[in-house]
Amino acid sequence: MAIHYDRLMAWPFEDVRHRYTQRDTLLYALGIGLGADPTNEAELRFVYEKDLLALPTLPVVLGYPGMWMKDPATGIDAVRLVHGEQGLRIHRLPAPEGEVIGRTKVTGLIDKGPGKGALVYTERTVHDAACGELLATLSSTTFCRADGGFGGPTGPVKAVHELPARTSDHSLDFATQPRAALIYRLSGDYNPLHAEPAVARAAGFERPILHGLATYGIAGWALTRSVCGGDPHALRAMDVRFSSPVYPGETIRTEVWVDGNVVSFRARAVERDVVVLNNGRAELR
Repeated sequence: MAIHYDRLMAWPFEDVRHRYTQRDTLLYALGIGLGADPTNEAELRFVYEKDLLALPTLPVVLGYPGMWMKDPATGIDAVRLVHGEQGLRIHRLPAPEGEVIGRTKVTGLIDKGPGKGALVYTERTVHDAACGELLATLSSTTFCRADGGFGGPTGPVKAVHELPARTSDHSLDFATQPRAALIYRLSGDYNPLHAEPAVARAAGFERPILHGLATYGIAGWALTRSVCGGDPHALRAMDVRFSSPVYPGETIRTEVWVDGNVVSFRARAVERDVVVLNNGRAELR
């Protein structure tokens, strides 16, 4: 079954009412990998309930609509899709606990042609359930590797942020744990690609890979540490392209360039010297 353009553009998402607790906020930070050193007080603020703070990337797991692309009616081969790009704009950092409403919609479909795949653009807004205030806007690009040639539009595609040519201003290494994906999935993304070796091999990977949004969170933490003084409220927006998978246990090195309140970044898996996040752009308040 192929993608049907009109059906997918009008996909009937239901609002997601999501009540989350301090435990969920703690678990998200632990899934990113914070707290490996119990004496690191900069990380303790996010993994211990005393004076708890939410990480700036917490909105990526709030109001999540689930694995809706697995529905056969979408026409998407869900085994062969990968997360292509992720954007986040924080209007107000969510509290460490609360209730939100997530509203998702498909904003675009790009047909790259037979054998070249398709792009699905989606947007999710996260609102405070009590007052309706908009907390965050998330944009996502999913690369559907097996679904090109459905007769849809070939553009326009999202512009790529170019990184500065100079040496990075900051660089921060972060060691992930071999069980990182098994912890991160408890924040709501239960795709077996990140847990079952057989599923990972069927998708073309040698073993289960880390969630792209976990790597995204690691980069967000690197930005928080290197250019925000550890203050999660200082990060306004963050947009990046996923360029290669990460295997749990690898070290992620985030390279950062600062130009006023605009920050460019990328991340690489140190052991393989492979860029895993690229063309990153962030904004500071």
